Amino acid sequence: MSGHAAETSRRGGLSVESIARVLPSLLRELGLEAGVLGWRAVTEWPDAVGPRVARRARAVSFKDGTLLVEVEGSSWRYELGFLKRDLLRQLNRHLGSQLVRDLEFIKTRGGIRR
Repeated sequence: MSGHAAETSRRGGLSVESIARVLPSLLRELGLEAGVLGWRAVTEWPDAVGPRVARRARAVSFKDGTLLVEVEGSSWRYELGFLKRDLLRQLNRHLGSQLVRDLEFIKTRGGIRR
C-alpha cells in the first residue's frame, strides 16, 4: 500500500476511508448536502462573480435554492437584476451544481464590507 490518505485500508476487519471520500455521501444521507453547497455559494460568491461585482455585492445567506445578496445602492441592485441570469450561470458553474436557482438582491444599509 502506498499510504495515500484517500485510499481504503483494512485493519483488524475494519475499513478505514478518508473523510473526503465518506463526507459527501454522509451529508446526502442526512439531508444536509444542499445546505452545505448553499453555504459554499455564500462563501465563494466573490470568486464566482469576479472582483467588480464582489466589491458592490455580498452574498449573505442561502435558503431553498435562493441566494440572498446585499447590494451597495439602488443603481447596483438595478444593474445586477439585468445580470441575474449570467450571475446564476457563473455561480452554478463555479460550484459544479445547479443548486442556486434564484438570486434575491437587497439594498444594504451600511455598505459592503471589504
